[in-house]
Amino acid sequence: MSTDDRNNSPKQTTPPPLRPTALVNFKKTDDELAKIVGEFWQLIWARTSPAIDQKTKYLLSLANAVGARRFRQATRELVKAYAAGTTIAELDELFCLFMWNQGAGEFASEIGPSSLFAAYQTAKEMQKQNASRHQIVETLKERFGEANPAVGTSYQPMK
Repeated sequence: MSTDDRNNSPKQTTPPPLRPTALVNFKKTDDELAKIVGEFWQLIWARTSPAIDQKTKYLLSLANAVGARRFRQATRELVKAYAAGTTIAELDELFCLFMWNQGAGEFASEIGPSSLFAAYQTAKEMQKQNASRHQIVETLKERFGEANPAVGTSYQPMK
């Protein structure tokens, strides 16, 4: 992936910044179930010749997660989509669609205070400050990755 092109949508050539760690929870439950879900994940996300490009898959998954009110998943998809080349202009339009489709009240009370919106605003502000795509991705991974309890997929006991 080109590292500093904020206007174009580079193709992803590296692994996504966040791994499908939620799959571990299936393994903790049942080995056979984990195998089935893992194969299903491969079918969807790791095709050798996909018809839908990876960035678009991440955006579709992000939008579906918002519609289902799964902001943890939506945040992870935003980080992956941005790393795959999604532009801030594309995210701006997507968030406008959320307002349109979900309504102003839902946006104000649920999406606005979410980790998803915080990740979006972080990327947008960093870009305004001329941070490179690489810097933005690293910050998103640090702030909105596994260590963030609103985003991580592993149980984190209270301290």
